[in-house]
Amino acid sequence: MTTTLILGCGYIGRRLARHYLDQDLPVVGVVRSAESAADLTAQGIPALALDLGRDPDTARDWDELARASVAGAQVFHLAPPPEAGTQDLHTRHLVAAFDRLGHPSRLVYISTTGVYGDCGGDWVDEDRPVNPRADRALRRWDAEQTLGRWRSATGHALVILRVAGIYGPGRLPLERIRAGLPLVRPEEAPWSNRIHADDLVSACIAAMGHGADGAIYNACDGHPSTMTDYFFQVADAAGLPHPPVLSLTEAREQLSPGMLSYMRESRRLSNRRLVEDLGVELRYPALAQGLPSCL
Repeated sequence: MTTTLILGCGYIGRRLARHYLDQDLPVVGVVRSAESAADLTAQGIPALALDLGRDPDTARDWDELARASVAGAQVFHLAPPPEAGTQDLHTRHLVAAFDRLGHPSRLVYISTTGVYGDCGGDWVDEDRPVNPRADRALRRWDAEQTLGRWRSATGHALVILRVAGIYGPGRLPLERIRAGLPLVRPEEAPWSNRIHADDLVSACIAAMGHGADGAIYNACDGHPSTMTDYFFQVADAAGLPHPPVLSLTEAREQLSPGMLSYMRESRRLSNRRLVEDLGVELRYPALAQGLPSCL
């Protein structure tokens, strides 16, 4: 029976793990710390601790992957890249470890739609050339390229999901809204995209089960809105007042660098390939359906 390994078994990974456990299928959640592994175990999810930032040639904890039967397994790679730089050394370490410990038969990588960069509000499908600008997107693009080389060299299957902003229970910007932090006024706000956590889990399962080898799918609900509209809809659903708004010029002086980096990119994502080719039936195709489930 094929083992499922979930690297980075956090918010989405735990939902994935529960899906396979409910079918009495072997699954192991891989997390960075012993504390997180103990937390998974307490929830009934078999777990091991592995810091992907450590050199696989010198760190003994990489051998845990061998004991978890990485060879021939199906692997979900949800682990985040390093917090700085333009390379994903974690994914590079992972691929190097496969050479020593054995290769999975199939790997699904959770990337980001940020690899497309700023598209000026255009509709974007998977054939759009990538143009990552932010370091966080460059790290994800580096991981995609690393895994693509692994696929070409070994012949094992790879599917990439480029994921939009994830929302779900416990993953709404309620504290920011309650704090009254400002947003860019609606007419100047960039387009942004989202997917409900439950629908992302469905996309992951479909990608592992029958996604085309080498395929890339945009994982989004197909109903983009501006970031400001998203915050307004969350506030309305939670019964909170709308945050104040600023002009884009004022925002450049008052918003955090992290928020401003998102303000510099605007795109509307097509999910046609996800729905028609991969066959994912979205439970929450728009915020109007998804937000009530989060509250």
